[in-house]
Amino acid sequence: MKIAWFCIPAHGHTNPTLGLVKTLTDAGHQIWYFSFEEFREKIESAGATFIGCDGYDFEMEDKENADRVGKDKVFATELLVSSTLALDDMTTRVIGEIRPDVVVSDSVAFWGKLAAMKHGLPYVSSTTTFAFNRYSAKYMQESAWDIARMLIAMPRINKHLNRLREKGYPVKSLLDIVQNDNDTNTIVYTSRYFQPCAETFSDRYHFIGPSMRPITRPVEKTSETTIYISMGTVNQDRQFYRNCINVLAPTGWQVIISMGTNTDHFTDLPENIQVYESVDQMAVLSIADAFITHCGMNSASEGLYYSVPLVLFPQTPEQNAVAKRVEELGAGVRLKSTSEEDVFESLTKIINDRQYKAGAKRVSESFRGCGGAAEAKEFLEMIVKSL
Repeated sequence: MKIAWFCIPAHGHTNPTLGLVKTLTDAGHQIWYFSFEEFREKIESAGATFIGCDGYDFEMEDKENADRVGKDKVFATELLVSSTLALDDMTTRVIGEIRPDVVVSDSVAFWGKLAAMKHGLPYVSSTTTFAFNRYSAKYMQESAWDIARMLIAMPRINKHLNRLREKGYPVKSLLDIVQNDNDTNTIVYTSRYFQPCAETFSDRYHFIGPSMRPITRPVEKTSETTIYISMGTVNQDRQFYRNCINVLAPTGWQVIISMGTNTDHFTDLPENIQVYESVDQMAVLSIADAFITHCGMNSASEGLYYSVPLVLFPQTPEQNAVAKRVEELGAGVRLKSTSEEDVFESLTKIINDRQYKAGAKRVSESFRGCGGAAEAKEFLEMIVKSL
């Protein structure tokens, strides 16, 4: 089986795929993985052939552009179209050379889905967030105003879509690109239990569970209670971290904070608190009793895999959807504010009330009961065999 695989330039969307990629290549299947130089080493280590998308005026690499995408759908469409057309000659040439049996594309790497449409190839969505349809989309909390703005913007959106049609992409509407339906073969890296509105998805959706990395650097548990705090690589709210340090210093709990760069701001740390640019997150979570998280899908899943209850502090609509689901399943509490009082109250609540640990354990059991990369491999093989 020959696979053309497309992904966006983001660790949170690339990392979950690598276990499946390695399972497929170990089984003798060939994968050409369209990605970006930053991810070359990881992709090649998984056995795939790396195809670089750098240097093609690929505007979605720009962080400012990426931040604006979620707020401005006309801009998002223009960026999607421009990026797809920038890659068009290269993807057309490579697909013509490798003649793949199937295209697997990240659910938001829309240029991969468009390439499958243009070249008449079977398409499989690789979904590292929740799967979204009209039922589960309510978790994104899109307002009536957001929908109205979308309708107003449609003429300008269609103008950009015409640029795709002129290059041979059979696109009728924006929904053709951004929305999967129950006829779309889809791999979702979570469990049916954790997936909102799972009963509304067809059997073409395979919920294979999160892709867990092995522990490489074990961490010693030095206190009866261990708190882990990580807000991802984007959040740089120094006052939030300072509040956590201030309120947790007197507790004697082991506190491990992963906060990216600029850790030099915190040199006067008490003995029980350690601050790092990065940690082996799996190792820390394996000893943690509570996890303050921004609710990125990967981080939340890793915490819940180890049955760690979560203090939820989402920063984006996607992260808010994860937080909402964790709350529903009784596996965490939402942080009301970044104040010292609210940080301490949230932590003591999930540590002292064992129902949150029990809620996290139920999610963990659902993850561990999934079919994983082996199920996804069989699914892809079945699709190609049926052609």
